[in-house]
Amino acid sequence: MASSTALSLLLFPLLFALSHKATFEIVNQCSYTVWAAAVPGGGRQLDPGQSWTNEVTPGTTSCSVWARTGCSFDGSGNGSCETGDCGGLLECQAYGSPPNTLAEFSLNQFDNNDFIDISLVDGFNVPMDFSPTTGGCHGIRCAADINGQCPSELKAPGGCNNPCTVFKTDEYCCNTGSCGPTNYSMFFKNLCPDAYSYPKDDATSVFTCPGRTNYRVVFCPSSCPSELKSPGGCNNPCTVFKTDEYCCNSGSCSPTNNSMFFKKLCLDAYSYPKDDATSLFTCFGGTNYGVVFCPTRDDPNQTGSGSIGSTNVYTKTLAHEERADPWKPRRTEAATAASSSSVTALGLESDAPSSLFPLT
Repeated sequence: MASSTALSLLLFPLLFALSHKATFEIVNQCSYTVWAAAVPGGGRQLDPGQSWTNEVTPGTTSCSVWARTGCSFDGSGNGSCETGDCGGLLECQAYGSPPNTLAEFSLNQFDNNDFIDISLVDGFNVPMDFSPTTGGCHGIRCAADINGQCPSELKAPGGCNNPCTVFKTDEYCCNTGSCGPTNYSMFFKNLCPDAYSYPKDDATSVFTCPGRTNYRVVFCPSSCPSELKSPGGCNNPCTVFKTDEYCCNSGSCSPTNNSMFFKKLCLDAYSYPKDDATSLFTCFGGTNYGVVFCPTRDDPNQTGSGSIGSTNVYTKTLAHEERADPWKPRRTEAATAASSSSVTALGLESDAPSSLFPLT
């Protein structure tokens, strides 16, 4: 009896974890209607400000949430969408057609962690934030104006294609399992550092949260945190809170969640007072400079990227030394521990032109 009781006590935490369904709140903050889709989960029309809650069973893998745009459905739920269409159904039973921004996840996997990412491997249609509401782990955001800056050869009605969709070559699709970043993937990566930009972009794009975490997926997230908003702009947290944590008055401080908001959108810019390592550059004496407000993306001399509010902001210099140690989003230790061999063992490896999770 004692041994069976001990066994029950050992198994109870595992059984509890496996019985807890993860809750996904899907919110439309766009100024237009989207048709949210989830596999598993189906689909739903979301007008501006509306939300939909979906529950997913622990242990489920290769899950996706995305927004469809330009849709029209009849009373039976049959129709079509300009982006993200899933076989002409309102209630999706399969993954969507490119281009579409994807929130991807597999629950309670290696070391009982959830694996999450935002993927641009199927292109981009709607800005997205994918963040935990419990668990205290790292949220992911891709809120840049990719559609407005999309290279002409990747443009699609309602979105921006990934180059694999357009060119269908191994260089971009990684069909042989071996590929690296390209100029096109770097276009996506520079604008959304946390997101998958090509199929093997695992090192900077997959994150983990503890099992039993709940999540929120937001379409068209606010570009400035509400506590930093000001008329006509977005304040730095020092201006708002006036504390040493943000203002570095004592001469010693480090990145904060608020500074990381700015850094993700504008990699080359100072995000807090001691951000020298990734934000200070040198040019030869006698160099001439130009400063352009609201530049177009076509200028090859532009550096930096991002969007705050509805205006894209870049700084252009006529000479620019590349920093020796560029800032990169950090992967969690648990995600690093789940090496490619571990990911393969979990059944998360994909031969299709997608990110960590197979979509075909």
